[in-house]
Amino acid sequence: MRTRTRFRRLQIDEILHVVPAESSIAIGNLKQIRIYSLVLASQRIPHQILRDKRGPYKLSVWGKYQESASQQIALYIQENPPQPENPPLALRFKISPLLILSLPAVLTLLQFSRYGSRWYHTGIADAEKILSGDWWRPITALTLHGNAHHLASNLISGYIVLNLLAFRLPLARIALPIAVASAVANFFVALTVQEDFRSLGFSTFVFCAIGTLGTIEFRLLPLKTGNVLRRFTPLFASALLAIFLGIGENADILSHFYGFALGLIVGFLPSKKSLLWGEKRTTLDFLFWILYFAFFAFAWRRAILLSLSV
Repeated sequence: MRTRTRFRRLQIDEILHVVPAESSIAIGNLKQIRIYSLVLASQRIPHQILRDKRGPYKLSVWGKYQESASQQIALYIQENPPQPENPPLALRFKISPLLILSLPAVLTLLQFSRYGSRWYHTGIADAEKILSGDWWRPITALTLHGNAHHLASNLISGYIVLNLLAFRLPLARIALPIAVASAVANFFVALTVQEDFRSLGFSTFVFCAIGTLGTIEFRLLPLKTGNVLRRFTPLFASALLAIFLGIGENADILSHFYGFALGLIVGFLPSKKSLLWGEKRTTLDFLFWILYFAFFAFAWRRAILLSLSV
């Protein structure tokens, strides 16, 4: 008996198992790639989200769909132009940090004069005397220094940190909270050590500013970065900077630690909206500067009156 066998012509891709070429049409962060994925999904264009060595994520499309996929994404970008949430800022040197630093600079120079020895003894942060009621010492100690090298190092590091902070908001609006937090840090040092401990220097203020800057940059980082650890990069960076600057032979590690920790809290005071888009300087900033200087003037008035009565 004769049987008939039916044959069909095979396509070349069935024989060789050829898979259509796949290539990436977009590379970016997870949030951006997911938006593009929704655009393609709405047009029923098959695609895939993959991790890429050149960037966080990439969007891959089969060869025959690449042209239409690129057109759809181009149309979306044209209708929804990207607006960076936290655009990079060009480095500039600002004058406002000098206003903050002028106070410790001038008062330390007066301290170095022949009339400044009394100021030194009534203004230094003495743990035992602070706990006995000398409330002004945690404030006045911020503006005193042991020698010229001590002053210069605090002024240089202070200017760098405050200049970076000035890119995010007017310093007049954050100077007083940092000063108050620095004074509280000195009080915590006295409360921790309790006796036979003296400290001075503007470094507590500088470390408080580092903590404030770290929190502000942490708040400005996009929530969805594709990596949990990357979300905390500003906090890790500020902590490492604090460790690098805060440990030394004669460093007051406790005041640096408390200053940095309280600075992390101060960084939550400004509104995120003002940090993202910035705020123009107003006449109210002048009042904030007055309050900053008045805070130290009020404390020094009490210290000077005490020095005159001795």
